[in-house]
Amino acid sequence: MNELTRDSRDRLVADLKTVLADAEELLRLTASDATGKLGDVRERLGEHVDAARERLGDAEALLRARTKEAAKATDEYVRENPWQSIGIAAGAAFLLGLLAGRR
Repeated sequence: MNELTRDSRDRLVADLKTVLADAEELLRLTASDATGKLGDVRERLGEHVDAARERLGDAEALLRARTKEAAKATDEYVRENPWQSIGIAAGAAFLLGLLAGRR
């Protein structure tokens, strides 16, 4: 996974956690006024926050597992094909050098 994607993912997760924390704080602040429609809205919001927190945790666990699998597969490939891996790395470095030299 490239660095830009990892940074974007990390920012998205942080933003979602912030939104969930803010929603939980809103629920706490309005806890004393549980009458009528506000009570219904608070209840639904609480359910949505709990569900979102659970899905976010599941997504993080899945992403962590997939990242470990990808790292393991890459490690196995490099160990089984060291010279091909060196060639691929050298070719990528050469292309990056060409692109950087054009600036």
